[in-house]
Amino acid sequence: MMAKISNDEESIEDEKRTNPYYRTRLLSPDKMALEDAKFIRQKVMEHNKWFEECIPMIASENLMSPLAKEMLISDFADRYAEGLPGKRYYQGNIYVDEVELKTIELAKKVFDADFADVRPISGTVANMAVLFAFAQPGDTITTCALAQGAHISTCEFGAFGQRGVNSVNYPFDEKSMNLDVDGTIKLLKEVRPKVAQFGLSVFLFPPPLKELQDTFQEIGCLVWEDCAHVLGLIAGKQFQDPLREGVNIVSSSTHKTFPGPNHGMLLGANLTEEQEKKLLHAVFPGVTSSHHLHAMAALGITLAEMDVFGRDYAAQACKNARALGQALYERGVPVLCPDLGFTRSHAIALDVAQFGGGKDCAKALEDANIICNKNMLPRDTSSVRPSGLRLGAQEMTRIGMKESEMDQVAEFIARVVVKKEDPSKVKEDVKEFKKQFATIQYCFNAGEPAYGYHKLVE
Repeated sequence: MMAKISNDEESIEDEKRTNPYYRTRLLSPDKMALEDAKFIRQKVMEHNKWFEECIPMIASENLMSPLAKEMLISDFADRYAEGLPGKRYYQGNIYVDEVELKTIELAKKVFDADFADVRPISGTVANMAVLFAFAQPGDTITTCALAQGAHISTCEFGAFGQRGVNSVNYPFDEKSMNLDVDGTIKLLKEVRPKVAQFGLSVFLFPPPLKELQDTFQEIGCLVWEDCAHVLGLIAGKQFQDPLREGVNIVSSSTHKTFPGPNHGMLLGANLTEEQEKKLLHAVFPGVTSSHHLHAMAALGITLAEMDVFGRDYAAQACKNARALGQALYERGVPVLCPDLGFTRSHAIALDVAQFGGGKDCAKALEDANIICNKNMLPRDTSSVRPSGLRLGAQEMTRIGMKESEMDQVAEFIARVVVKKEDPSKVKEDVKEFKKQFATIQYCFNAGEPAYGYHKLVE
């Protein structure tokens, strides 16, 4: 039976994209392709508009500055560079080399690092480079467990498992959401890992690195920390500085509290020349070919901006997170670690088991234009239906919100989670509230639209 074609102009446009009969019979292949391209563009534009009307609270996301974002649409996006500056396998990298060297220089400056590699294309790829350089299949690495807040790459089904290393988890104190120091010292001495790895995706408090330094020295292990979530706080001197507390290698993505592109980075301190060579070789040709030159340039811009604005931004992000935790706690939302001030970072963790669990609460909040994610708590056994929610204050900070706004955000959350108000009603209030916070701050071009869509063609 032939499908009906509406005479309504808007309906026809929809049918061009969705109705197989219309597409195959009434559109030429080139027009079909153009309609598909227009569809993708339209959805991206709609996404930008939607986030302009949302409260963004994913702890692993952020906004780039206009100047950094400009790098992503430069000719660097179309080019290729293998190897190191001055030692490329391709021609055409004269200016790429200059940008990469400047970005390395800025990374060393901002983080007071002896070593920096800005070629990894993501945080996970940076982690893989460390594994390739310093761990062979069968080697023992100590790390946190997934339920304790660890990154997925440390799991059996992640990069650690793919590398075939023997991963041993630290003992964890649920009350403090941190390592059990005495138990960790005992574990390190018992298993004597080749590499001691730290870092979390629910990164509320600094790990006890100072307390463990003597043990690191005693067993002679390499110390590595994945600082993806707190990298921007480290750059802003508002969190533990791991390279000053015994860590040899920092791996990281560059788009969480550090407000750069989706990219990766490696930093080092007190590495031997041979260890640095191993790490460089692991990045290329080990886990990268070309390294996304446009993102590398955007990273350089962000490093320069963080050198100027990082302290103020990071300090406010931490203040906002603590204020949000307090405001939610006062409204009957169980926030972890109230006796410890809820957090020392940009993030807080909620136990919403009594309100339906993380999955259902996250969906209800999304329906109210409040964007966060479900998250496992230490007692959880399922990542699909965990007890918790993870909230981050860094993007809210980036668009100018401060402690007083955290009280209003907490009220929106409580209305949905505790009072079980209709999310669609809360959504309208959220949209009105968000109108005040539509521009980017803490960058060279502060005041520009935070979620604007920039057309290159009509």
